[in-house]
Amino acid sequence: MSDLLEMVTNRIAVVLQRHSITSASKWAEQYRVMKTGPWQWKHYPWLKEMHNADTDLCVGMKAAQMGFTETVLNITFYSIDIYRRDCLYVLPNKQPDASDFSASRFDAALEASPHLANLFSDVKNIGHKRAGTANLYVRGSQSRAGLKSIPVSLIVMDEIEEFNQDNIPLAMERVSGQFEHQIWLISTPKIEDSGIHLYYKKSDMRHFFFRCPGCQRYIELEWGESLSIDDPPILHCQYCSTPLPHENKSEWLSTGKWIPGNTEPDLPKGYHINQMYSPTITPQQFIDQAKRAESDPTEEQELYNSKLGIPHAVKGAKLSLEEVNSCCVSERDAAISGLTTMGIDVGTFFHYEIDEWRLSNTYESQDINDNATSIVRRIGKTRDVNDLYEIIRTNNITAVVIDANPERRLALELANHFPGRIRCCFYGRGINGKQINLHRDEPTLTVDRTSWLDLSLNRFRKRTIRLPRTTPQEYKDHLLALVRRYERDSDGNPIGRYVNGGKADHYAHARNYAEIALPLAMSLSQNYDISIAL
Repeated sequence: MSDLLEMVTNRIAVVLQRHSITSASKWAEQYRVMKTGPWQWKHYPWLKEMHNADTDLCVGMKAAQMGFTETVLNITFYSIDIYRRDCLYVLPNKQPDASDFSASRFDAALEASPHLANLFSDVKNIGHKRAGTANLYVRGSQSRAGLKSIPVSLIVMDEIEEFNQDNIPLAMERVSGQFEHQIWLISTPKIEDSGIHLYYKKSDMRHFFFRCPGCQRYIELEWGESLSIDDPPILHCQYCSTPLPHENKSEWLSTGKWIPGNTEPDLPKGYHINQMYSPTITPQQFIDQAKRAESDPTEEQELYNSKLGIPHAVKGAKLSLEEVNSCCVSERDAAISGLTTMGIDVGTFFHYEIDEWRLSNTYESQDINDNATSIVRRIGKTRDVNDLYEIIRTNNITAVVIDANPERRLALELANHFPGRIRCCFYGRGINGKQINLHRDEPTLTVDRTSWLDLSLNRFRKRTIRLPRTTPQEYKDHLLALVRRYERDSDGNPIGRYVNGGKADHYAHARNYAEIALPLAMSLSQNYDISIAL
């Protein structure tokens, strides 16, 4: 009888305990276990309020390693465990991101927590985890098919800066049939007014404030205001200069709270925090990073994006509207070379640019592009490929370069219709600088994307390009969309690559293809060498 009573008592206790878990933060405290032990808020107090965010859309623009991913994981587990809701977790790519997520995040959480291990009955499939009647789907952002036909109540999109931006609205539609739903977008930012920064600006833009132990004001840690450059460097209040020792962070951050920067009603909740709050990043590490950033654009990019959690463009990484407008002229310059090129970018529209070229009498180098001025004669777009045939025929174009993707068959048909005059372009890796690798078997070529964009966009800074005064704003916007982002490759070497932040950049690539076509035009009209790849 005593055994039966004990069993009933335990069962009642479990039921009461379950009913007491009314928030994701309480669930984390009860069930989540980390490598260091049970979940706690001591070192990451800013995460507790985030767990209990109640708006349909929540946005986290973060520095790296600030606990945001563990937060949305807890929210996901809470939704599955307590409400038996289906959830969708979206990562930039199916491979390797989905497999890495399963191994480093999901499997690790189950191994540390007996409750989670018992909750999930089927975890072998990387893209589909089952917990009784509830499902966790793990998908990559690149596949539209993988984001369709999955009705869910919670969607987490992790590191959306690396997503196919066009597929974010498609993923959001997965909750449209649910009365109770929530979407989380989190990421380290890259550039202004795009990706996570764009979503954050549409939120209530919360920052984490805490009470200064000295003056009792609510303050936040700000770059350039809260960090001294003394030896050793130390955090301090920007108002009363009270020192904020790194080793006591958990004490003075315990008074913290999120304060919105935009108090308009009905906005999504948005959270931003930098690594100065981190219990593992010291003031000295920030100073060291800042010193490296003075001479290394890759380190500068890392400082702002990963450590401060804010968008940033290194000086000279992006064209300004003033630089583009300075190249708009009313007079028609004479182009005496007889060389005319055309660049075509392929998408929903065919965006094109037609250039005539004026060659310099004094050669700065043996590179034809360095010794030429581009005179843009025509800019346009069309949906009808037949228009391109007519434009090429009637404009006496010497050489054309067209985007090889995504319509390779169509591009090859156009090239074969004008044999020798048109090449289909692939952006590839392993190409040195402005080398052009021609392919003998078909009318295609491969170039390095970054090197050629450097050249074609830098014309606006050097003013070696002439645009019509009537150049449409859309053309200018496409040029301004591209930002040269600095990062490191898998071997740790610094590299630069252009990103568009989800903005349209078709005319920028049409401009680039017209630039690439100049050496081809020169080789067709004169004995000019360009590299050949067999």
